[in-house]
Amino acid sequence: MLFMMETICLCLVFWGICYLGTGTDEKNLKSLSAYPDKIQRQVMADPRLGPQVKIASPWVGFFANLLLYTVLLLILCFFVREDGFGPNFRTVLVMGEILNAFDFLVIDLLWWRHTRRVRFSGTEAQPELYSDPKHHLISFMKGILMFFLAAVIDGLILSLL
Repeated sequence: MLFMMETICLCLVFWGICYLGTGTDEKNLKSLSAYPDKIQRQVMADPRLGPQVKIASPWVGFFANLLLYTVLLLILCFFVREDGFGPNFRTVLVMGEILNAFDFLVIDLLWWRHTRRVRFSGTEAQPELYSDPKHHLISFMKGILMFFLAAVIDGLILSLL
């Protein structure tokens, strides 16, 4: 029961962070790499927005997220830990992959592609530009690996506690 409550709260908090992280061009620029290629090109060519674009290495993002979610899931799963690596690994993996699936299915495919909050100025009348799920699918696939690695690390730590 505690596991389910933690997982639901984690998903809702994650959605809240996504919601609060959108709504203006400046906020939306922070996640430009998640946008379809056409939007990225338009934003980079925009004389007002283009100079504000900061391109980060995908590896930096991957390892920053791995660290963040390893610590977060370690804290959450500490309260439902069991003896041994296997049960702890499974608990962390399931919680992480539920969050990953929620992000992809609910946030990316249902909310993000249809909300005006993620639209850049000048593209509001072209919602079809935001419908390509390619970058979201790639992020989901990376998330599968990232949460697997977090589960291995946390499973080891939790089994030692």
